[in-house]
Amino acid sequence: MHSNTREVRPTEQLDWTALASYLRLQLPYRVTPGLDLSRDPEVTQFPGGHSNLTYLARFGGGELVVRRPPLGPVAPTAHDMAREYRWLAALHPIFPLAPRPYLLCEDPHVIGAVFYVMERRRGIVIRQEEPLGLANRPDERRRVSEALVDTLADLHTVDASTGPLAALGRPAGFVARQVRGWTERWQRSKTAEVAEMEALAGWLAGRVPPDPVEPTVVHGDFKLDNLLLDPLDLGRLVAVLDWEMCALGDPLVDLGILLAYWAPTAPPEQRDALTTVAGRPGYLARQEIIDRYAARSGRDVSAIGFYETFALFKIAVVIQQIYFRYVRGQTDDPRFATFGERVGYLARHAAALASQG
Repeated sequence: MHSNTREVRPTEQLDWTALASYLRLQLPYRVTPGLDLSRDPEVTQFPGGHSNLTYLARFGGGELVVRRPPLGPVAPTAHDMAREYRWLAALHPIFPLAPRPYLLCEDPHVIGAVFYVMERRRGIVIRQEEPLGLANRPDERRRVSEALVDTLADLHTVDASTGPLAALGRPAGFVARQVRGWTERWQRSKTAEVAEMEALAGWLAGRVPPDPVEPTVVHGDFKLDNLLLDPLDLGRLVAVLDWEMCALGDPLVDLGILLAYWAPTAPPEQRDALTTVAGRPGYLARQEIIDRYAARSGRDVSAIGFYETFALFKIAVVIQQIYFRYVRGQTDDPRFATFGERVGYLARHAAALASQG
């Protein structure tokens, strides 16, 4: 529940000596209180993610977060740490919930891949269980839900028409490129035929909505467990994490992702970090999320069914890419052994939603 770390998985150890040496050269100033780069690092791992590897490096009393792609071959254009770093660098000054990045290393020889270093934010992450402040407290659950929706709407008010943000995205044709790109990723990573996924790819391609008049920053993976909550006030966010898929485009893509993750994304017998708690009393219902977002943003959300269907398709592809790496022996993380069943579950859910028009 808390954003605590664990021992680094044996198969995901890196060259910590090389990392420390690099940081001593590139971070000669104190970017965070207590940082003492003359010390050897104490490294632990944030265990909740299923994709990129995120580590906590303690140097004396100071802490740095290190993010790099997963080990082994990865899908083309995926896990682009340089891109995520540049988005954070542009966003942090105007959207403070985006953590501050300190350093980008594009030399893959240091720890085996491009990586970046950012500040550590402290807070609570809600995954398959809840902290005591939420358990059996519908009023607090509602506050968390409302803060989540309001933060998403506020992100979509960030002015991306000028400055560094404007140079980072191509909003024209964004949704069409997303549908095409995720369809191509599906074709490259599938380990079995899934009829629903093939049908969904065609359904989505034939129903791409027009570009919005005013494109916005799109987080791309906005969901409950990518948020850090204030331990002393759970209705207040202290950070929005995981900006790898950030782009400029149609903001309803984010609302679709939020709705898709708000419902179960796996069969009932598979409870893990992807399991939602949002069905418990107090959390906003699906329609309440849509209505609150529409009221705060002023946007027309009548076509949200398309975006939610696309989100389910996209999540299925993301999970398939992870499962593909597991099947090929590029990761031995046991959490991924049942991901093939998850893909089928999501595909059926998306197909059912699409059939409703």
